[in-house]
Amino acid sequence: MEALIRSLDLKPPHISPFSLDPSRPISSQIGFCRFSSSGRRGSRKWRVVSAASEFGSESARQRLVGSVGKSVVGFAAAATALSSVCFDSPAFAESLTVAFPVSRTPEVNTVQRTLIEAWGLIRETFVDPTFNHQDWDLKLQQTMVEMFPLKSGDAAYKKVSAMLSTLGDPFTRIINPKEYQSFRIGSDGNLQGVGLFINIEPTTGHLIVLSMIDGSPAARAGIHEGDELVEINGERLDGVDSETAAQKLRGRVGTIVTVKVHDVKDMSNSSIREVKIPREYIKLSPVSSAIIPHRTQDGQLSKTGYVKLLAFSQTAASDMESTIHQMESQGVQSYILDLRNNPGGLVKAGLEVAQIWLDGDETLVNTIDRDGNMLPINMIDGHAITHDPLVVLVNEGSASASEILAGALHDNGRATLVGHKTFGKGKIQSVTELHDGSALFITVAKYLSPARHEIDQVGIVPDIQCTADVLNSPREVIGKDRSSRTPLEADSCIMIAEHELDIQQSKGTAS
Repeated sequence: MEALIRSLDLKPPHISPFSLDPSRPISSQIGFCRFSSSGRRGSRKWRVVSAASEFGSESARQRLVGSVGKSVVGFAAAATALSSVCFDSPAFAESLTVAFPVSRTPEVNTVQRTLIEAWGLIRETFVDPTFNHQDWDLKLQQTMVEMFPLKSGDAAYKKVSAMLSTLGDPFTRIINPKEYQSFRIGSDGNLQGVGLFINIEPTTGHLIVLSMIDGSPAARAGIHEGDELVEINGERLDGVDSETAAQKLRGRVGTIVTVKVHDVKDMSNSSIREVKIPREYIKLSPVSSAIIPHRTQDGQLSKTGYVKLLAFSQTAASDMESTIHQMESQGVQSYILDLRNNPGGLVKAGLEVAQIWLDGDETLVNTIDRDGNMLPINMIDGHAITHDPLVVLVNEGSASASEILAGALHDNGRATLVGHKTFGKGKIQSVTELHDGSALFITVAKYLSPARHEIDQVGIVPDIQCTADVLNSPREVIGKDRSSRTPLEADSCIMIAEHELDIQQSKGTAS
């Protein structure tokens, strides 16, 4: 497992701050960025030079260079903008020189440094090497010039976001330091907010409610899955990404956030409604579970373990492993894994969860890099905790890592899928913390299921659609009639899943 985890570890590398001698005047400095890397493509270098006489010495140039991990980025001010590329060796080395005007406003200057860092990372790793058929180096120059007259860091970040939007990938984006701190909260399990999971619907660009945490302020206020968020505290959300919107929803416990939503049941303009939601402490436990007792068609007493996975956080796999061990000790004979409305999270967590259910050296997912090379990601001597029959529930809110997990379990013959077609996000992203505490999300690869089925913008179609007419003979819940069943027991998708498990057990099969 360790080899697999290392190969897929998308955590940001440690990045050291830039260094720039603040005692030097910036009016006559000319600045460039330098970034070095090595690999299949050979090494690339971005040179640091100076056009001003007082910075012509080697010692002066060295003062303009700061280290960033294994890469080096130098940054200074420029009076003009230009871009030139030269090749030391056509096959193995490339040298790029870029000059740009640097703002005298400290906040903007900081974001300009961030832009250089982001530009270099995208240049090296973005999944589309054509950068949406545009000159990415020229784009840096243009954006730097547009930043020069700005007076605030927020305005500068908007320029960076606008530049990234030209890549044609809504999932490649930057979030500022404050937003990134909120983004990281989900891994720890607590936040102050309203309990919504939201995401951008790729075809429309609208912010859609994927799910709510049970009993959360949003759920109590009547927000529904599928509702479109229109405004937060009077601010329109056109063009606002999901992380920015999530940050606006969060806040100190006891405060109120006012949202406007399009009702999922009626998307006409007249259906916009305003809802006031109190912020509370939200506990983000990735796993919830229950044991559903019942009698099978032949009258035998049986137990089904129901496990709902809300998100792929850092603790998702360990929490699920503990849950399955507990259920095994209680005599559970079959399982339902509920991934409905799970928007995804850490890809590594999704692969770790898959290994709880699979044996051997099975392929978990196929990745395709920017050069079109396919790389299968396989388990290494996997040992499943249980071989009991398994059904996985999915729907249109199951996205990203949920689709990786569903595909891995389905294509390897481990599980039957029940529900509705999934969201269709087949992209893998890296997340890098930049020098100022902001974070850059980059789509670095696409993925296919183990059977090489396309997922991006297509989704996964389940084996059995979750419709009432599919269920011919629902299980009998012990000691309860239909009127007294809990919402879990009355869920038609769960009833269909239980029926499918009955069929598997009657055939003597264990997936």
